[in-house]
Amino acid sequence: MTSGARPAQARSATDWQGFSVAYEFPVVFTEDVFDPENPALREVICRLEPAKRHRAVFFVDDGLKAGGAPVIEAITAYAARHADALELACAPVALPGGEKIKTDLHFVESIQQKLFDLHIDRHSYVVAVGGGAVLDAVGLVAATTHRGVRHIRIPTTVLAQNDSGVGVKNGVNLQGVKNFVGTFAPPFAVLNDLAFIVSLPERDKIAGMAEAVKVALIRDAEFFGWIERHMDGLATFERSAMATMIRRCAELHMRQIGQAGDPFETGSARPLDYGHWSAHKLESLTRHHVRHGEAVAIGMALDARYSVLAGLLAPGGEERICALLEYLGFDLWHPALGKTGANGEWTILEGLRDFQEHLGGELTITLLGGIGIGVEVHEIDRERMRQAMAWLRDRASA
Repeated sequence: MTSGARPAQARSATDWQGFSVAYEFPVVFTEDVFDPENPALREVICRLEPAKRHRAVFFVDDGLKAGGAPVIEAITAYAARHADALELACAPVALPGGEKIKTDLHFVESIQQKLFDLHIDRHSYVVAVGGGAVLDAVGLVAATTHRGVRHIRIPTTVLAQNDSGVGVKNGVNLQGVKNFVGTFAPPFAVLNDLAFIVSLPERDKIAGMAEAVKVALIRDAEFFGWIERHMDGLATFERSAMATMIRRCAELHMRQIGQAGDPFETGSARPLDYGHWSAHKLESLTRHHVRHGEAVAIGMALDARYSVLAGLLAPGGEERICALLEYLGFDLWHPALGKTGANGEWTILEGLRDFQEHLGGELTITLLGGIGIGVEVHEIDRERMRQAMAWLRDRASA
């Protein structure tokens, strides 16, 4: 050290901050949730502050009916009956269902403006009643208003009740990219009302069953066997079969989110997205004329065949899966799958790149090591996937 030189000083110091946050919310399985004699909604709203009169704003998938009556009227009557506990901040607000609400940011802005105008605060409730798209859009607004307003989901489709509605994700599309804008935000509560399922159009009932098959394939061989044994009841939408299927599927999704160690998907793995890499691309290629569940069914069939070609799934397993999906009412090919780019490559294969970008990190695709056994791989052999595509196409045209 030269004379007069100052001793070396550390240029930086690091303090580590660490904490954990416990999340808990009820998932209630009920029927006729807006029947004034049904206490489920009131109990959920009052569970933290039972003596308080709570402000709430309801956003409703347009065209819904509850018990044969328009949902908006049913909500108004319910609030009037329970006026000591529930105050409507305004009349229930109708929103368009389906992908329309997720592809036009105008709707997100209008919902946000409504909450601003109504002076909705962090102890008020934002209640979404509808299919997964409405839940996604309203959930995004609730999560970003005041950094988080209490959000209650009342899913009205099979797909929302057994999958997305009981999860912790929400979001909307941007520039054709599915769920590009979104957050992870657990709801305050979820109420699954079987009465909505009974009144669904057949196509919507069928589409939602894809997620039950999916979660059975990657997590529960016994549940897959149950679906096979009850496929007659499911194919004809028998009430008790649908109720059991929805509840078991929801329970498996909840177990994955709550116990697998990565509820907010900070890693690259997405085991619950089996069959989804091609499904998301197919939805985009068809401008969402193919429903999410319909696209997932095709994606599962494709990845089942690939799993066989890769030596992961025993031969014949893909036929068993396809036979079940077809019996439930799914078509396992769509002309958009055969679309090619300027280089002659199937456009659907671009879904692999899109999926990796959405996940971040390395490509992680869930395949099948057996019925009930999900296996994560980090590379996809494109020639083998082309063979799987050709098999699916040829099978559909046989």
